[in-house]
Amino acid sequence: MNFFKSVLSTIVGLFVFSLIAGLFFFFTIVGIIALSSEQTPEVKPNSVLSINLNGQIFERLAEDPFAELFPEAADNKLALLSAIEAIAAAKVDDNIKGIYLKHGSISGGYSSFHELRTALEDFKESGKFVYSYAEYMTEANYYIASVADEIFLNPAGAMELNGLSANVSFFKGLLDKLEIEAQIFRVGTYKSAIEPFIRKDLSEANREQMTSFVNDIYDNYLVNVSQSRGIELEELRTISDQMEAREPEDALVMKLVTAVGYENNMQDRIKEALGLGEDDKINSVSLSGYSKSISSTYSSNRIAVIVAEGEIVSGNGGTDNVGSDKFVKAIRDARKSDRVKAIVIRINSPGGSALASDVMWNEIMLTKAVKPVIASMSTVAASGGYYMAMPCDTIVAQPMTITGSIGIFGMIPNMEGFLENKLGITNDGVSTGEFSDLYRVSSPLNEKEKHIIQSMVEQGYETFTSKAAQGRNMNIDDLKAVASGRVWTGTQAKEKGLVDVLGSYNDAIEIAATAAHLDGDYMVTYYPELKNKWEELLGSMANEAESRILHNKYGIMADYIDKIKELESYKGIQARMPFDLEIK
Repeated sequence: MNFFKSVLSTIVGLFVFSLIAGLFFFFTIVGIIALSSEQTPEVKPNSVLSINLNGQIFERLAEDPFAELFPEAADNKLALLSAIEAIAAAKVDDNIKGIYLKHGSISGGYSSFHELRTALEDFKESGKFVYSYAEYMTEANYYIASVADEIFLNPAGAMELNGLSANVSFFKGLLDKLEIEAQIFRVGTYKSAIEPFIRKDLSEANREQMTSFVNDIYDNYLVNVSQSRGIELEELRTISDQMEAREPEDALVMKLVTAVGYENNMQDRIKEALGLGEDDKINSVSLSGYSKSISSTYSSNRIAVIVAEGEIVSGNGGTDNVGSDKFVKAIRDARKSDRVKAIVIRINSPGGSALASDVMWNEIMLTKAVKPVIASMSTVAASGGYYMAMPCDTIVAQPMTITGSIGIFGMIPNMEGFLENKLGITNDGVSTGEFSDLYRVSSPLNEKEKHIIQSMVEQGYETFTSKAAQGRNMNIDDLKAVASGRVWTGTQAKEKGLVDVLGSYNDAIEIAATAAHLDGDYMVTYYPELKNKWEELLGSMANEAESRILHNKYGIMADYIDKIKELESYKGIQARMPFDLEIK
């Protein structure tokens, strides 16, 4: 009897302890969130806006309730649109005397880097300074830093200026080992999204387009850096091609940086610029903190910015993709709002579901009949991403934007060999019609079945290209000449008639304001609403836990496993970028 009493008391004790711990955690989180919501940093006179160029760039991020308590953890993300807004506000803020760029390892697309760079160039027109410090200067970091008045590089650091590369991972060998056949259906010479599953290297067409846009991006890079640093273009190209500026002293001699020194040396330089003494403290405000202090001028006129970032899927989607239902609701709400006078669709998407893309296209068409709709392309707006842009009144892209890829594909794996020979699983069954099990994966498709699916893909391509031609006011044959799944940079797309204006996000806002005849009397609102802090926190915790488990278990193989898992989202015909692109 005493034994059962002991067990029961232990269980009750554990329950009470868990309840108390849970309540403590709950109220602690609530307190932190409430505290972070209330804290708005004071921007003192003679201050410097500090921007950490570290981690991944996103278009928009929900406010992080832990940012103030754990700044190191918050430094691995940067919200591009908030950064642009903050830099513009700092330009006219008398309390802000300059910007300090501290470099880490930044990741994102060169169009995003260009947006930041453009914002910093505009800031400098105020006569205020921009200073930059790095221990290790990557190609991406240097592109942003090159606009700075002073560029300090750590004496023990290094410089990376050796050109760009783009690589594609191929899974044909893996599928062969697993005895899985990728049955492919596509339209377009350049629609190479399926190449990783049927080849072990680049096709000539794919190599051609990749060579073209990577070189175009780097040509833009070199031209802009050449102008900022006052170095002859050909001299800069030689330095890059031969990787001549590897060491900090080399970079100094070649005038890529202005000084070799430690961060304390940079701090001394900032104090000098602020008119401070050696022992004085620099008033510094972080980017996230400064963003909280910015107050927009109220106006009853609104420009709605609908942010579409990530792969395109049907339904509501999640925080890292574009769900067609969520997008449709956002643009419908903006259309029905009397206060919203114009809409900017901010696109950073490689595409995805052709069906979801078409659903969003229809809603954009309904909206443009009521009020101006402008497309603002970020790092990538290709395939389904271009599908969203093509009905808009004006398409604005950055020179380094990746766009086009007007084409579609479908893929059905034949897993008969894998199931039977690797797992010992066989399949059999009955059907009411000849094509009842058309989308099976347990056996290969016959020629009739392949013809049906290929016809569906070709019809999808005709729909895509005809609507693109309609949106761009182009002859269908002229449109198809620049379609065929080919990827272009923003500069190339403008030459081909796929883009109207080369410009920034702010340019797109101004175009929308002009189209709506707002004469400067407007404010910007964002759609869709970001998740509340609890949803964002719990979602982030779940995603972080899954990511940590995956990477701890599989190490460097985790990224490849992620790619294979992406196949689960390839439902229906796809209007998707021809590869997962990371330019380094």
